[in-house]
Amino acid sequence: MAVVSNGTAVLGLGNIGALAGKPVMEGKGVLFKKFAGIDVFDIEVDELDPDKFINVVAALEPTFGGINPEDIKAPECFYIEQQLRERMNIPVFHDDQHGTAIISTAAILNGLRVVEKNLSDVRMVVSGAGAAAIACMNLLVALGMQSTTSWSAIRKALSIKTVSRTWWKPKRPMRWKTTANAPSMT
Repeated sequence: MAVVSNGTAVLGLGNIGALAGKPVMEGKGVLFKKFAGIDVFDIEVDELDPDKFINVVAALEPTFGGINPEDIKAPECFYIEQQLRERMNIPVFHDDQHGTAIISTAAILNGLRVVEKNLSDVRMVVSGAGAAAIACMNLLVALGMQSTTSWSAIRKALSIKTVSRTWWKPKRPMRWKTTANAPSMT
C-alpha cells in the first residue's frame, strides 16, 4: 500500500507542502500496520499540478497493491482520485473523503435509529465544501436523504465556472510552491 500526498491539506495544518507532511503520512502507515497488518510506504510528491501528480502516482502501480491519496486539498482531490481510479487496476481509496463519510454516516444513522427518525425526514447542513463535507453529503443523499444542495453555491465556493474536465482548476495560482518561502506561522 502506498500513502501518497502532496501535503496541500494536512489536517489542522493546511498546505504545508509534501516534505512537511511526511510525519503525518508515516503516522497513517503506522495505523495501517497496527490495525490491519498492512505494510505501507509513505510517498511525498512535491507537485501541485494535478495532472503531473496523477502521472507520478499512476507510474507506481506495478509496485503497490493499493493507493491511498492523503491530505490533498479540495477540489483537486476529487479530480485526482477519479483519474487514478480510471487509470489504475489497483484499489484507490481517498479516506479523507470516503472514510470520513462512512464513519459520519454510521453515526448519523445510529442516532436517527435512537430517535426513531428516517434519513429522508431530516435536514442537515454542512459548513464548507472540502473533501469530507462533500463526500459525507453525497453518501447521505445516496442513502435517502433529500438533497436541497445549491450547486451554484458550491461552484462559487470551489471557484468552479463549469462542470467539465477542467472544473478543478483554481482561479489563482498559489503564492508559494514550498514551505520554505511560505509565510511564517509564528
